[in-house]
Amino acid sequence: MVAAARASEVKAEGFLRGACAALAAAAAALVGLSTETETVLLVRKKATVKDVQALWVLAMAAAAAAGYHLLQLLKCLYLGRAGGGVNTCRRSSRALAWVCLLLDKACAYTTFATTAAAAQACVIALGGAHALQWTKLCNIYTRFCEQVAGSLVLGMLAAVGTAVLSAVSARNVVRLYPPPPPPPCAAGH
Repeated sequence: MVAAARASEVKAEGFLRGACAALAAAAAALVGLSTETETVLLVRKKATVKDVQALWVLAMAAAAAAGYHLLQLLKCLYLGRAGGGVNTCRRSSRALAWVCLLLDKACAYTTFATTAAAAQACVIALGGAHALQWTKLCNIYTRFCEQVAGSLVLGMLAAVGTAVLSAVSARNVVRLYPPPPPPPCAAGH
């Protein structure tokens, strides 16, 4: 019964990791491959992801997160086939659980931070910054801005999914430690 429950947990974690990998990969591809060329005052200008540093960082971070989730998905598939890793040494499984927790937290924070930074840069592109004499760009490059907005939504969904996976990893770490002993009964009362 416990083995079946553990196998079900591994499958659920694998499904969530697959979804996060797909979301992060889609965000990276959508923002990384977005380009639009427009003619402005008889000059052809091309908007690409490299024009805004925050978008380039988002594309790289989302691609790295997708790769990380893919590797963790392979780990879930291996543990699902190996019976949940029952025969592994307790100390090494504790170390593996801690490493997974720390990597999940780092991935969640990085995905969220890069997506938020890219969103902040996009707000400036959407409305401009008159004090700095930056003009609006989304009224010129509409399709590019729409694609970037879609990648921001996908990136934020990947960040939320990674945060949930971080909670699952924390639960896996806590489960490896024995419960505390019950308090001794007070004699004579």
